[in-house]
Formats: sequence, C-alpha cells, structure tokens
Amino acid sequence: MKLWEKNTKINREIEKFTVGKDREMDLYLAKADVLGSMAHIIMLESIGLLTPNELAQLLPELRNIYEIVLSGNFTIEDDVEDVHSQIELLLTRKLGDTGKKIHSGRSRNDQVLLDLKLFTRSAIRDLAVQISELVDILLAQSEKYKTVLMPGYTHLQIAMPSSFGLWFGAYAESLTDDLQLLFAAYKICNRNPLGSAAGYGSSFPLNRQMTTDLLGFDTMNYNVVYAQMGRGKLERTTGFALAGIAASLSKLAFDACLYSSRNFDFIRLPDEFTTGSSIMPHKKNPDVFELTRAKCNLIQNIPQQITLIANNLPSGYFRDMQATKEVFLPAFGELTDCIHMVGLMMQRVEVNENILDDAKYDLLFSVEKVNALVLKGTPFRDAYKQVGLEIEAGRFSADKNLHHTHEGSIGNLCTTKIAALKNEVINAFHFEKIDRAEELLVKKR
Repeated sequence: MKLWEKNTKINREIEKFTVGKDREMDLYLAKADVLGSMAHIIMLESIGLLTPNELAQLLPELRNIYEIVLSGNFTIEDDVEDVHSQIELLLTRKLGDTGKKIHSGRSRNDQVLLDLKLFTRSAIRDLAVQISELVDILLAQSEKYKTVLMPGYTHLQIAMPSSFGLWFGAYAESLTDDLQLLFAAYKICNRNPLGSAAGYGSSFPLNRQMTTDLLGFDTMNYNVVYAQMGRGKLERTTGFALAGIAASLSKLAFDACLYSSRNFDFIRLPDEFTTGSSIMPHKKNPDVFELTRAKCNLIQNIPQQITLIANNLPSGYFRDMQATKEVFLPAFGELTDCIHMVGLMMQRVEVNENILDDAKYDLLFSVEKVNALVLKGTPFRDAYKQVGLEIEAGRFSADKNLHHTHEGSIGNLCTTKIAALKNEVINAFHFEKIDRAEELLVKKR
C-alpha cells in the first residue's frame, strides 16, 4: 500500500531502492505516529473535517494500535511503504472509508517531521534522566574518594597531584555541560511542525495551536517553509548534543582503560566485569570500556554524516532526508547502552588508595614546593629555578601534605555546586508537560 499510488504500478527495483530501510527505521517512529494522528484527528473534528461519530470510531482504534506498539508487536507489512501507510491501512481495515480521512490536512512530509520530533523529544528525555543518574554516581564516588591522591598528567607525563575526587567529579561536570547542549537541542526539537503539510501549508482551516497544545509542544514552528527546512537541522543539532555526551564517555573510557592497566594500576574492575584471553590465562580485559570508546567515537561522527546528507539542499523537501534516519534513529539506543554500562562500571570500580607511596611520583610535588617558597616571599621565577636545580642535583624531597582550598581544587571539590547545576538543567526541561499531554491523548474519552 502506498498513499500516493494511483493506476500506474511502480517498478519493483525502483520500489526496493526508494523504500530502502524505511520499514525497519519507521518502527522507531510508530508510537510517535499514533500520538500525532490522535492529535490531528481531534483537531480535524474541531474544524468540521471529521464528524463527532467518526472521531469516536477513530480514537479507540488508534489507542488499540498504540497498545500494540507499546507491546512490541507492531509490524510494517512487506507491501506497505512506511509507518504512516501501515497505521492508515489498519484503520481502513477496521473502519472502511473513515480510516482514510485521517490524512486530510497533512502530508507525509509534516507527518514524518512530527514523528521525528516526538521520537527525539522522548529519546532526549530518556538520555537526560540517564545522564542525571550517571552524574549522581560520579559525584558520589568523587565524595567517597576525595582524599585519595593520584597523579595528574600533562603530555602523558606526571605533572601535579590530582585526586580521585577530582577525576570522578571532572566527568560529572563534563556531563552536566553536555546536558546543557542536550537541553538546547530539546528546545529546538520541542516545536510543532504539524500543519506545514508538504511545506506550504493547507487551504483547510487547520488549528495548529490546538495540535501544539494537545502534543505538549512549547510552540509551533510558525513558518511552514521553515518547518520543512527543520528536517535535517533537527537531526544535526541533536547529533551535536549526542556527540558531546559521547565525547565525555569516550574520554572517560580511555582513562579507565589506561588506569586499569598493570603499568598504571590506579583502578581495578571486578573480575566479573572483565573478559579473558583465549591464550593468556592471566588476562582481565576492560572490553566494556574499549567498546564504549569505539561506539562513542562513531556517535561523534553523526553530525558530520547528517551535514553531508543535507548539505547544500535548497528549501523544500527532498528524498535525501530519508537517509538521515539510518544514521540518527539507532544512535540513541547505542548511546543509552554506553551510559548504562559506564554507570555500572563506575559504581563498582575499585580504587588504589596508595598510588603515591611509590617514589617515582615524588616529583609531582615540585610545584607545591615552589609555591611554598613563594608564600615565604621568594619571587616565583627564583623559586622555580631553585626547585629545578634541586631536582637536577637529585636533592629534591617531596612534602606530600597538600593545602588546596580554592573552589574546584583537591580540597574543595564543589560537588554540591555541580549537583545543583545538574538539577537546574534537568528541571528546566519540564518533562511533566509532555507526560500530561500524552496521558490525555491516550486515555479513554
């Protein structure tokens, strides 16, 4: 079934090529398509394009389809082009011509735009909740190990004293900043394109504010041409937010791989969290972190892939945009898996609390000695030279008693401030507005 098909049958090879992986990708959008159709037909009834009786028939059937989607049993049949066609087909099988009326006043162009926005909005919500939980884990570990020192590095050479409090807390704050970018993507996403039709509006007296309210959007995309221009822009903008999260996780994964190696021996993973070698019986491999690093590096490429698909297209819809689904939709699941696994590992990681007992790390404290001399009145450049000469002569002795007190340092981690910032961002999403809107759509009237 094709919504656009008339008397001419399309060539099978052309059909196979143009449909591509849409049946597979559109399963991601099924729930959103049902919700969007519910809001649309409620609006159509309000402007007289559906009768109250027709609406009373359509809504329960859409709710039945919604339940099938939630159960995981929704499928797109082999001869059906996409999710929009499948849902309309299910309705017409049950209700005859009444089922065909749900498409009045919309095009597949604004329908898929709406589906993508509803899907993305929901996926962003899930990510934000997961990241919030991971930040909490990292901050708890930061507090737990705030007095345990570890080497800090520049150029991968030992540099200055750091701590596990700083290390865990650094990634908590990094992910909090990533939440800020995710929130910006959410704000762009949370605008209603429905009613833009093929990109130029409709001669029907559509009530776009009604569907905006019914679906819990902040506002509509006001200009119908811009609404269509948002296809590709939504995916690219959100892709940058996903890439930021992935970059933080990838860096954390690299640290964890490095620090868990026997040469470093800063952290250890529980045996059941590692894998072994088929030939070396002693091996305990950090495969979870290695795969996280690889998957997150791939996710960081998403904005570039979408840019290359959508780049230099003029205004209006083009089939090129179909290719963005394959890049964009599965990425949320991949990133969700990585966040979950990193949280699991970070909760159970074991920290070496005696790293700096090894004399090879004594030079970490050279800056501390320079600063101590400065506090006694020696000019910094002279103090630097004095300590440097002691190191060259082999006479340097380390004082490992640290007195860092400024904000964000070893002695003042600011974990409560990071937590407050994270909570401020999470609260700004106002997910409860979406919950209310969707609950009202799916509950029986």
